[in-house]
Amino acid sequence: MKKTGIFYGSSTGNTREVAEMIASQLGVAPADVHDVAETAPSVLGDYDNLILGTATYGSGELQDDWYDFLAGAEQLDLSGKKVALFGCGDENMSDTFCGAVGELHDRMKQTGVEYIGEGYGTDGYEFSESQAVVDGHTVGLLLDCINHDNLTADRVKGWTDIVRLSL
Repeated sequence: MKKTGIFYGSSTGNTREVAEMIASQLGVAPADVHDVAETAPSVLGDYDNLILGTATYGSGELQDDWYDFLAGAEQLDLSGKKVALFGCGDENMSDTFCGAVGELHDRMKQTGVEYIGEGYGTDGYEFSESQAVVDGHTVGLLLDCINHDNLTADRVKGWTDIVRLSL
């Protein structure tokens, strides 16, 4: 069976909670859920499937812990690994909603990964622009746990049902 690892960066706890929800839905053991602040990028190589999550801050920036982690990850050859992305944002930041998910997507592309879990949609959210929406399709699961926490559990379940088919 292929091994799945979940990697997240979280400052307020929302992204960590979503990572744990995803782990529960996919049957990923707690030992395979990693805070990037406490994990070496080389650990990505231990998994066949990677689920990466970040919050979006400021004008679309990644959660702080991702910057050093990605600098190391970008040096790796992760060809053949499947990657699904998720992120938390605030639709009130209408022109940068979940933009950091788009940055994760763009930066991990050079490592040779194959993306899964794209195109889930943004029903229930209102925003004008996002780096995580390319040609009208999302690059991963986008969530607003601040203004629409009531949608989070159902969106995570729907997305993980789709991702599970590609793992």
